[in-house]
Amino acid sequence: MNERKCMDLLLGVFAAFGLSASAGLNAYIPLLVIGAMAHYTNLIALNTPWDTLANPWILILLGVLVIIEMLADKVPAVNHINDLIQTFVRPAAGAIAFAASANVITDMSPVLSLAAGLFVAGGVHSVKALAVRPAVTATTGGAGNVPVSIAEDIFSTVVSFLSIFVPILVGIILIVAFAFIIWWLWRRVTAEKPA
Repeated sequence: MNERKCMDLLLGVFAAFGLSASAGLNAYIPLLVIGAMAHYTNLIALNTPWDTLANPWILILLGVLVIIEMLADKVPAVNHINDLIQTFVRPAAGAIAFAASANVITDMSPVLSLAAGLFVAGGVHSVKALAVRPAVTATTGGAGNVPVSIAEDIFSTVVSFLSIFVPILVGIILIVAFAFIIWWLWRRVTAEKPA
């Protein structure tokens, strides 16, 4: 395997991980970004069946779904129902985002791509829905949910674009985040052990 092909493989995987992670925050933003970039630019050429994301009708549908999810996530009580529904949607969207973007550059197995995207988006969504949002609700009486939701939408959008334009940066961020999580878990485990 030559050096250029190896670098393309690495960048493709970083982009796929970034796009699927952003789907864990908002299911439809990375799909809309992938589809719009494939439809309106030559930066992404989606392989079959993922090229359906670039269809104008699918782009309109994704745009409507982005708006619905953004609005539902800003309304108290509705946001919890939305998170429950999105427990199934976000991992599926992450799987699609990962498989669509990874297959553009690599010959990664579709099953492995779907599983990786499902795991990444599902993990991000789980942390959001089971840890971050309940903590925000408890500490702010629900007042912090809207600003946090807005920040999540912005972060999802930025990470989606960075995953396409600067995948190496996304890779570095993912590695640092993974190292931080390992360090944090290790600290918790060692702090709980009796002396």
